[in-house]
Amino acid sequence: MLYIPPRWLPGGHLQTIYPSTFVRKPAVAYRRERWEAPDGDFIDIDFVDGQPGRPLVVLFHGLEGSSDSHYSRALMAEVARRGWHGAIPHFRGCSGEINLAPRFYHSGDSAELDWIIRRLKLRQQDLAATHLYACGVSLGANALLRWLGESQHQAEILDAACAVSAPLDLAGGGAALGAGFNRLYTWVFLRTMRPKCLAKLDQFPGLFDREALLSARDLYAFDNIVTAPLHGYRNTEDYWDRASAKHILHDITVPTLVLNARNDPFLPEQHLPRTAAPEVVLDYPEQGGHVGFAAGGPPGRLDWLPRRLLHFLEGKSESSFPAQAEALHG
Repeated sequence: MLYIPPRWLPGGHLQTIYPSTFVRKPAVAYRRERWEAPDGDFIDIDFVDGQPGRPLVVLFHGLEGSSDSHYSRALMAEVARRGWHGAIPHFRGCSGEINLAPRFYHSGDSAELDWIIRRLKLRQQDLAATHLYACGVSLGANALLRWLGESQHQAEILDAACAVSAPLDLAGGGAALGAGFNRLYTWVFLRTMRPKCLAKLDQFPGLFDREALLSARDLYAFDNIVTAPLHGYRNTEDYWDRASAKHILHDITVPTLVLNARNDPFLPEQHLPRTAAPEVVLDYPEQGGHVGFAAGGPPGRLDWLPRRLLHFLEGKSESSFPAQAEALHG
């Protein structure tokens, strides 16, 4: 399924901003469950209830995303239309309520994904769901790829996976987001992350430097103050290197689609890996922006991406892989 962008939506920035801001999101009926985490914290998961004998699709959202993000509602609307089951776990602090532990979430949060996916595997059996699929978007895509590569054959409790707009090279992406027009995206992220951090300081005084947090103007500084030390990394460089999914693409044994537009403002084309394991399809369309992929005439639709992902997931349950070279566009 080749992505052909609308002529009225040119360039990576418009293809990123317009779908997330101006395209109408489909309505989805969610049912929320709260799960206690192994460390005594909690996560909230929004479910779409499907029919027996249909697949279960779990979606891991992006930085400061949720089940209400445009890509979440678009995918789950298509899941519901097919009568499938869906689940969107919220990363710590992203469900509308601050979490309890002295931590948040990060791009290499593979241990978090492990217990969620394994618990959903048990739910798959309860639902009599035929397959268990996982999708990740942006940060959630990188974390999913990290889990797939680190787990290797143990990850085969999944039937197939998709990663969309993953920041495969966190250092390359971080540098891009700290320069020029891209600083707008950083400002949007910090606008919601700072208040969460201040609330976390109310819970755990002295957890990190309040004044340094308030003065942070880019993700490099934020990760150095908050993300890296809270999650076991020495500093930003250590976090961006060790958490990048590019290192483990050759270790993945589950059928996996990696979908990144070449004009994604969050990750310049030169940072896209050119090779991966035979089970991994690298799909790099020329356009699409960051989790954009709008379709149709104005005001546009969000249905291309869900159809692309579910087409891949369905196909990998029933057929062998095409040659990886055939999937690379350009």
